[in-house]
Amino acid sequence: MSQTTPQTTPIASLNARRTYERIASVYDLLDAPYEIGWKRALRRGVFEGLSGAILDAGCGTGCNFVAYPAGVSASGCDASAAMLERARARAEKLGLLVELRRSDLTRLDWRDNRFDAIVATFVFACIEDHEQAAALSELRRVCKPDGEIRIVDYRLSPRPLVRARQKLMSAWLNGTFAATYTPTTEKYFDAAGLEVIEEKFIRSDVLKMIRLRPRKAN
Repeated sequence: MSQTTPQTTPIASLNARRTYERIASVYDLLDAPYEIGWKRALRRGVFEGLSGAILDAGCGTGCNFVAYPAGVSASGCDASAAMLERARARAEKLGLLVELRRSDLTRLDWRDNRFDAIVATFVFACIEDHEQAAALSELRRVCKPDGEIRIVDYRLSPRPLVRARQKLMSAWLNGTFAATYTPTTEKYFDAAGLEVIEEKFIRSDVLKMIRLRPRKAN
């Protein structure tokens, strides 16, 4: 029971958008080993404690839907129309009402201060360096002044053996999912008007969750 709003063609992350348009029909199959192996178990923890109006930024095929807290007003966006179609079907199957919009993170189609919370899982690792600041600024714009933003993404492990394995896997990760183990997101928080509440690893030392809030004006 999703609601889908058509949008103009997104302008940013063109490579990633093309990648996900191409793999949308097989995305869930490609990601199944990771989803079944560990992602699904982490999702509820990522959304824990959130309430009110929530934006699932870069929602893809809707894998986060099962983790939404009861009673929230959920919205989701993605730059890929094909991925959103899969998300729409998933929402209907689950009996969830999710407002879905095709919208690039650098140009979100919501008014200022719209959401109590925003979650972006495995998204900023797919955004090119020159678009990170713009995407963060948009999340800041649509987040309420007392709201919270949670970003979950990969990081390179400091452990030599794990790091070496990640580097070997980098070509697969980038070629298949247009993603990287080395997103540059953190260096743009200040410029985007965001401050860190908490950052912690939620899967060994390779997956980090960062909780942010809009920085209050002096």
